[in-house]
Amino acid sequence: MGRPTASRGRPATPTLGKAMLNKYARAFFTRVLTPFAAFLIRRGVSPDTVTLLGTAGVMAGALVFYPRGEFFWGTIVITLFVFSDLVDGNMARQLGRTSRWGAFLDSTLDRVADGAIFGGLALWYAGNGDDNALCAVSIFCLASGQVVSYTKARGESIGLPVAVNGLVERAERLVISLVAAGLSGLHAFGVPGVQVLLPVALWIVAVGSLVTLIQRVVTVRRESAEADAATGSQSSGAAS
Repeated sequence: MGRPTASRGRPATPTLGKAMLNKYARAFFTRVLTPFAAFLIRRGVSPDTVTLLGTAGVMAGALVFYPRGEFFWGTIVITLFVFSDLVDGNMARQLGRTSRWGAFLDSTLDRVADGAIFGGLALWYAGNGDDNALCAVSIFCLASGQVVSYTKARGESIGLPVAVNGLVERAERLVISLVAAGLSGLHAFGVPGVQVLLPVALWIVAVGSLVTLIQRVVTVRRESAEADAATGSQSSGAAS
C-alpha cells in the first residue's frame, strides 16, 4: 500500500508507512526487512503481490474490527500490514524495477485502503456507536480524502504542476486517525477518558481536509490562469 515509489516510475511521495517512521527507524527496518524481501523474491513473490496483500490486510483490520468498536486491535492489524510499504519498496529496489503499472497500482490501492479505514469508522458510528454526526464526519473524511487526491492528479493530467502540498495530506490524515483510534481502543482495557480522542481526531482531519482541498483548488485555478495567459501571449507573438 503506497510503497516508496522512486523506483516504481513516479516521484517519491509521503506514504502512510513512511510517515509513521522517522528516517532513522526507516533505515533500521529497511535493514531488518531486506533479508525477508530477498526471501520473497527468491520464492517468486512480486512487489505487486505484497502490495495487494498489504491492502487486503488493512481492509480486514478496518472493516472487521472498527465496525465492532474494537479500535485497538483494528489499528494493530492495520499497522502490521502498513509495513508492506517497506517490504514491497525494498523488493522493487532489489529487483531494479521501474514500473508505471506499479505506480498506478500503488495510487489505486491507497484510495481503497483509505476508504476502508474511514468506512469502518462510519459503520461504527452508524451502528453501535450511535452518533450520526460522527458518522457524517467519517464519511466526509473518506470523501474529501479521495477528492483531495483527485484534484492533484487531475491538475497534473492537464499539465499543471499543482505546486502545493496542503495542510493535511494523506499521510497526516491516516496517522492522526489511526493513532487516535488505537488510543481510543484502550478504553476497552479500562483506560479512562481516551475514547474522546477519536472524535476529536476525525474533526481535525475533516477540517484539515477541507482546507487542503481549498488550497489545491485555488492553486490549480491560479496555475491554469497563468498557463492560459502564457499560451495567449505565445499565440499573439506568433501571429505578429
